[in-house]
Amino acid sequence: MKNGYAIDAARFRPFVFGLLLILFLAAPLPLFSQSCALCYTQAASSGSKMIHALRNGILILVVPPTLATVCLFFVVHKKRHQTRRPEGNREAGQDW
Repeated sequence: MKNGYAIDAARFRPFVFGLLLILFLAAPLPLFSQSCALCYTQAASSGSKMIHALRNGILILVVPPTLATVCLFFVVHKKRHQTRRPEGNREAGQDW
């Protein structure tokens, strides 16, 4: 559509990426942590075994959802141009 209102997504992709990068770098570090006082004092007063268990627990809670999200984005990216059309509704020149 060339009516002046259509937005070319490929043209604005670097702009959006740059804006997100600036927002990520400008955010203060405490924004990314929960800063729970009880958790902080418990972790600070515990021994090395407890700290090791806490780190393992954090990895167990963070890694699987992150991998699932990355896989989902990969699948969506790979299949973004596939569409399903009924057999009787073929347009001329589109037999793929």
